Amino acid sequence: MEDTVTQKIILEKDEESLSLLGRFDEHLNLVEKYFDVRLIPEGHELILEGEKEEVQKLFFLLQELVAVIRKGHYITANDVEYALRLTREGRVEEVRNIFTDVVLVSGRGKQIKPKTKGQKKYLEAMRKNDIVISIGPAGTGKTYLALAKAIDDLRNKLVQRIILTRPAVEAGEHLGFLPGDFQEKVDPYLRPIYDGLYELLGVETYQKYKEKGIIEVAPLAYMRGRTLDDSFVILDEAQNATPEQMKMFLTRLGFESKAVITGDITQVDLPKGRFSGLVQAPDVLGGIEGIAIFYLSEEDVVRHPLVQKIIEAYETYKNERNP
Repeated sequence: MEDTVTQKIILEKDEESLSLLGRFDEHLNLVEKYFDVRLIPEGHELILEGEKEEVQKLFFLLQELVAVIRKGHYITANDVEYALRLTREGRVEEVRNIFTDVVLVSGRGKQIKPKTKGQKKYLEAMRKNDIVISIGPAGTGKTYLALAKAIDDLRNKLVQRIILTRPAVEAGEHLGFLPGDFQEKVDPYLRPIYDGLYELLGVETYQKYKEKGIIEVAPLAYMRGRTLDDSFVILDEAQNATPEQMKMFLTRLGFESKAVITGDITQVDLPKGRFSGLVQAPDVLGGIEGIAIFYLSEEDVVRHPLVQKIIEAYETYKNERNP
């Protein structure tokens, strides 16, 4: 073909080749889903061969990824696939900006950073506002990024403590039948928060912070009557808070504090006849300076690739049934 061209990416180290190409060339296989370009690894060189426009787009993307790698950032298969989608949409210039914004380095040395453009904007919203309401489906990193930002603020002495809370909606009348004291009864509802803290801090560091009162994990009912100064407060699963509970929580915020409210308004578990405070909050609070209301979508899902397709399928089904 007379439009066929070649380009060459130079990789300086074996580590760069492994990070760019993936184990067992996993990332190369992803490229084939999005670009009709032949990729030929030769030592520390990667040759691109194909139609001129396709090669140029992919060449620019791979250069961006190499620049990310050379800044010391590890890229995953999910990162590569998202970058390929951005490139197909003509947004390749966003790649470096997203993947190099490290929020936190976890106790195990893992870099915690936004994985999508939506997550990047969500992180920026948390940096700029004292209250952020984040609404979106499961797997979009709403709580995880908020936890990472809270720990980063704690380490940088911007806050003195972290408070994490959830409504224990399903506990209700069944709580009395469970063994143990109240904390033991609600712990299962707080388990996802513990899991995030263990991953970001390590179990020992978390336990140390908990014993010193630096990190507190409690059901939403425990927030009533308190004033939370010098704190980073996260309300998770906020779709299961009533409007009264939402107002109670928001009015707990004290001086030098920040709050992040996260939830999925398609997953309300409140009893029939009870309204979600998260559904109401954007109407009540929209336009107030210092409060950001942020929406993440299925495009920001960073779990298994099928999760995004499942969310899209349910949305399509719902729209077809309720035109």
